[in-house]
Amino acid sequence: MDMLSDQLRVHQMLPRIATLGPGKRFVIWTQGCRRRCPGCITPESWPMTGGRSIPVSEIAEKILSDAGCDGITISGGEPFLQARALVRLTDLLHEVRDIGVIVYTGYTLEELKSEAAPADSPELLKRIDLLIDGTFEQALDDGGSLRGSSNQRILPLTDRYLQDLHLYGQPGKRETEVRMTPEGFFVAGIPSEEIVRMKRNG
Repeated sequence: MDMLSDQLRVHQMLPRIATLGPGKRFVIWTQGCRRRCPGCITPESWPMTGGRSIPVSEIAEKILSDAGCDGITISGGEPFLQARALVRLTDLLHEVRDIGVIVYTGYTLEELKSEAAPADSPELLKRIDLLIDGTFEQALDDGGSLRGSSNQRILPLTDRYLQDLHLYGQPGKRETEVRMTPEGFFVAGIPSEEIVRMKRNG
C-alpha cells in the first residue's frame, strides 16, 4: 500500500458530535487547505505540514469500535487534498459496517468532476452520501444551520440523507459543541458570528 493511502494528516478528530450532521457522528477535520477563506473558523488547519499523520487503519478501528456512531463527517482543512487516504478509510469502514459519509469541501462538485480536480477525487465522490460544496464566503454568511455561507450547496449523492436535508440552512439554528482536547478547547459545528469573534480574540 502506498503512503498516500496508508496515512491521513489530521487536524482534529472527535467522536459523537451532534452538530455536524444527523445523529452522533465521528468527525474528522483533515489538515491542509490552499483556499484560505477569509473568516475561516479553523485557520490552524491550513498548513499542509501541520496536524499529525495517523494510520488510516487506526482511524477506522477507532470509528468501528464505537457502536453508537451513526456516521462520519469529514471537514477540514480540505478533505479532497487527501482523497486517496479517505477512499481507503471509507472502504475499510464499509467492509464492516454500512456507515454514512458526509463531506464538507471548498471545491464545487463541478470542480471535483473536472480534469483539474485533486487526484482520486472521482473515487472519493463515489463513497460520499452527502456533499456540502463551495468556499466559505464571509459576505454570504446568513447564519444558516450546518453550512457556513449561502453559496454552499447541500448535495445528496445517494438517497441516505434525503430525509435530513431540511436540517441544512435553517435560519437561527446553528449549534456548536465545545470539547476539551489535549491541545485545548475545540469548537465543533458551524459557529455563530459571536463565537467566531470570541475565538479570534482568544
